[in-house]
Amino acid sequence: MTDSDSSFYVTTPIYYVNDKPHIGHAYTTILADVMSRFHRLSGSRTFFLTGTDEHGQKVEQAANKKKISPIEQCDATVIRFQNLWKKLNITHDDFIRTTEERHRKIVSKILQTLYDRGEIYKADYEGTYCVPCERFFTEKDLVGGNCPDCKRPVGQIVESNYFFKMSEHQEWLIGYINDNPDFIQPAHRRNETLGFLRQPLDDLCISRPKSRLSWGIELPFDREYVCYVWFDALINYISAPGFMADDPEFQKWWPATCHLIGKDILTTHTVYWPIMLKAIGISLPKSIFAHGWWLVGKDKMGKSLGNVVDPMNMCDRYGTDAFRYFLLAEMTPGNDASFTEKAFINRYNTDLADGLGNMLNRVIQLICRHFDGKIPSPKSQEADDIELQDETLAAVKTMEISFIEMKLDRGLEGVMKAVRACNRYFEKTAPWHLAKQDNKDRLSTVLYTAAESLRIVSVLLYPVIPGKMNIMRTVLGVDADHLEPELADSGKWGLLKPNTKTGDLPSLFPRIIVEKSVGNKQAPEKITTDTDGQNLIGIDDFSKIKLITARIITAERVENTKKLLKLVVDTGKGRRQIIAGIAESCSPDILVDKTIIIVSNLKPATICGNKSEGMLLAAQSGKKSVLLTVDGECSPGVRVG
Repeated sequence: MTDSDSSFYVTTPIYYVNDKPHIGHAYTTILADVMSRFHRLSGSRTFFLTGTDEHGQKVEQAANKKKISPIEQCDATVIRFQNLWKKLNITHDDFIRTTEERHRKIVSKILQTLYDRGEIYKADYEGTYCVPCERFFTEKDLVGGNCPDCKRPVGQIVESNYFFKMSEHQEWLIGYINDNPDFIQPAHRRNETLGFLRQPLDDLCISRPKSRLSWGIELPFDREYVCYVWFDALINYISAPGFMADDPEFQKWWPATCHLIGKDILTTHTVYWPIMLKAIGISLPKSIFAHGWWLVGKDKMGKSLGNVVDPMNMCDRYGTDAFRYFLLAEMTPGNDASFTEKAFINRYNTDLADGLGNMLNRVIQLICRHFDGKIPSPKSQEADDIELQDETLAAVKTMEISFIEMKLDRGLEGVMKAVRACNRYFEKTAPWHLAKQDNKDRLSTVLYTAAESLRIVSVLLYPVIPGKMNIMRTVLGVDADHLEPELADSGKWGLLKPNTKTGDLPSLFPRIIVEKSVGNKQAPEKITTDTDGQNLIGIDDFSKIKLITARIITAERVENTKKLLKLVVDTGKGRRQIIAGIAESCSPDILVDKTIIIVSNLKPATICGNKSEGMLLAAQSGKKSVLLTVDGECSPGVRVG
């Protein structure tokens, strides 16, 4: 899929250590991790950099508030990021802190070089200054007299400072962006930067006097000043791989393949950074990709609004892989996305619990029951088998394109489309009937085809949900060590070896059950979970529900309706009629003789003029209802529980 001699270097922003990490930090880092895992498996040399930005006024203020030193503030806060990356299963190759000597040394070297070349000069400056953003703004930049970025009030400052001659490179940068359309992505962010550059570009103040701010890297040519935090921070992208003009290690990785950033730091990365690199004399990164914001409902997430989502809490409640999957599946990179717990639970249940987890259970249970837990050997293919094979391999292509186009949500939707196709395939081929008919040749082909489809799915989803996919691959009898060659050959069908022993079948994605508070209709929904993220109900609640097996005797459509079927079922103690809303998903002629599960102690109801004496169990997969049936021989009336 990629050239094994190529290199892939991806970065996240380095995160500021004045507070704990939130969902925005988590998303950018997970996205970088998924990209890194994919490229490693594709055979590319990969370098994934993240870290923390530890200088500047906000850090000094946070430290003063706690009556500790700035480095103590940094040391205490950086642990939160490092622990979260462990929790999120992040596989970064380097974690840089801007207080490290390796970084300080290179920043000093670059400052001295630019000063010697005349790119930095000293001048008096009077201007408006935003303390939280640590930036000077002109009057035309202000919005309603406030900072255009954080919307807080600004103040006037008059002082001598050092300036970087950014304005001299404005026309060059405009030309470079126009000549390299992939440099800033997505396209609307490129247009935003070009819009910014239509106005005259000011020189950049790159110093702060120690009399006002002492926490930073000293200017090597004037010890009374420290370096502006953004000028210092951006250099981490070249200091981490060891910037030196003749350093072979640096040459191996630079230019970076992709800087991943949030849209709120677009200007610093697409204006300041390219001009800094040109002045330093090294090439620009291949691309800078700015993703959107996570909103809560329709509101921007913010500490002042009290709506910040804690990634640690989400992982503890629902599991790391579930959280990773939701973030990647829910947001189209480049656009904003809304986070709600309801949306999280709906996507988890639909895609992972009812879709992928349910499909794995169905396949492995039948293999264990009819082939002693060994992958069966397929016989001749029929049209249904070829159709599932084609749909699965189409997901491979979709996933590959999604990485190239930075539309990973579309790639994941392509994989889930293949999972839904696998579930449809099972309904069409009805392997439980093949088992009853003792049609072992056809049964072996059907089960192998479904298992092979799931093997390919496990490879495609591994970069996103590695923990669960390792478990799934063990269940299918394949080793995680085979992932790299399997990804390289993911366009090939039939790599699953017959007679391989399958592993124990766990509950891969337990369904999340939302339990509404009792006795208060206005109370919020209450979700109970254990330490694995599984949602729980009380035994007393469950014992009230009587589930039994029932065999369908007749099935027909209810007149003048589109969704309803009238079923007559044998409960072991007689017959009863059930009205079920499954007509759009299940044809009546394929239902006869199926053994299903019903709720037998439900009060009778009249539906469209027809008496209904119970409720059958079905799973919702997208817009389709999947009838829950019993595999193997089972008499009507058997208690389920």
